[in-house]
Amino acid sequence: MLPFLTQAQKAITLGTSYEIQSTQLGEKRTVNIYLPDDYSDSTNKKYDVIYLLDGGVDEDYIHFCGLVQFFSFPWVNAIPQSIVVGIANTDRQRDMSFPTTAKMDKKKWPTTGGSAKFMDFLEKDLMPYMEKNYRTNSNKTIVGESLSGLFACEVLMKKPAMFNNYLIISPSLWWDNGSLLNYNPVLSATVPAKRTKVYIAVGKEGLGLSEEPHVMEVDANVMADKIEALNNKNIKLQFDYFPEYNHATIGHFGLYEGLRKMHAK
Repeated sequence: MLPFLTQAQKAITLGTSYEIQSTQLGEKRTVNIYLPDDYSDSTNKKYDVIYLLDGGVDEDYIHFCGLVQFFSFPWVNAIPQSIVVGIANTDRQRDMSFPTTAKMDKKKWPTTGGSAKFMDFLEKDLMPYMEKNYRTNSNKTIVGESLSGLFACEVLMKKPAMFNNYLIISPSLWWDNGSLLNYNPVLSATVPAKRTKVYIAVGKEGLGLSEEPHVMEVDANVMADKIEALNNKNIKLQFDYFPEYNHATIGHFGLYEGLRKMHAK
């Protein structure tokens, strides 16, 4: 031990890891749960819940919780005190993608196409688990980047009422040769009927991995235009293009800007 160090008194932790059994997926899933600093100070206060896709400790969980903690410090007070539920991946390509007709997709990622089951896992397994075991309110946010950003877009198109807030970074809308961009969504001029915030950010990213050419920043813009064209007064849409970042570097900055802007007073 170095002479200027004293014996450790307390471990530094950023949440707790749990395994829950998913009926919908037929497997155990690891979730990492971060509680706000004041969670233990009250027995009555209820909290917003942020569901973070790619939420393993070796994925986005640690740096995202740092952003949430920072923005909810009393002297910053930019977002509400929130519970973060980081969902660790087992088979990311399976869970984050819907079935594809593209031969290249099927060959490169043979397990894909399970997003409907993963949606059911969120809605029927994980959300009830959180509501039963934690003091949660009705405000729910989903956060997804890249392929998990595609999943968040799919939820928005098919089951928009699942979440109040959608924080989407660099969505892989090239999947299945961009079919989600042509999908006739449940989302409409009147659905959802409650206030919903959508934030989409993309960097200068270039071509996706599809058979047909799809430029990721163009696709993200098309998705934003599709949502805006609905003229739904309950949807507050914000779209950001950051050309100084690419697909590898946009994540942390996009999450920072998304949290800040979605909750701007």
